Amino acid sequence: MNRKAYFNKVAAIWDQKYCTPELESFITKLVPLFGLRTGQNVLDVGTGTGILIPFISREVAPSGFITAIDYAENMVQNCRLKHSHLKNVSIKLEDIEEPNLPPENYDAITCFGLFPHLENKWKALHQMNHLLKSGGKLVIAHALSSTEIRTRHKSASSAVLSDALPEKTEMELLLKRAGFADIHIKDETGCYLCTSNKR
Repeated sequence: MNRKAYFNKVAAIWDQKYCTPELESFITKLVPLFGLRTGQNVLDVGTGTGILIPFISREVAPSGFITAIDYAENMVQNCRLKHSHLKNVSIKLEDIEEPNLPPENYDAITCFGLFPHLENKWKALHQMNHLLKSGGKLVIAHALSSTEIRTRHKSASSAVLSDALPEKTEMELLLKRAGFADIHIKDETGCYLCTSNKR
């Protein structure tokens, strides 16, 4: 089973398994650290069932807009069931490694729980840089540290068994090669947060 098939398979139980009160509390504290502002146009990459959408919306409302994308059809379907009523949200089936989205269009891009699962991380970063406006912000975050992710995936499905966050120096190099600067990485138990800006 490949990654896409895996995420399509688990989409039906995703919220029940992972969207806990503890995670909601964590995200409530995390998203204000992203530095989003009222009126911004935000791209949420790997949105899954859209867990970040209400929290991003609070930061950019009332005039901001969120485009939420995922490459797993079942995740997108569930996300639409939950959030398609929101007027400032567009939910699309898109692969960030081959996006069909307007370039230099977004003030910020958020990736929560996604980055370990990208097939070609540099290519994805390059595409995200292309989609951001000049000076736009990229936020890569996770509710686990890089060490915790590697440990957890060892007992996960074979589809994600080897999925991991790059070490700090490798991550910095990937971001710089993709055209990002002002890189800040926090990697500690229960939280990974990496922010950078398009050069």
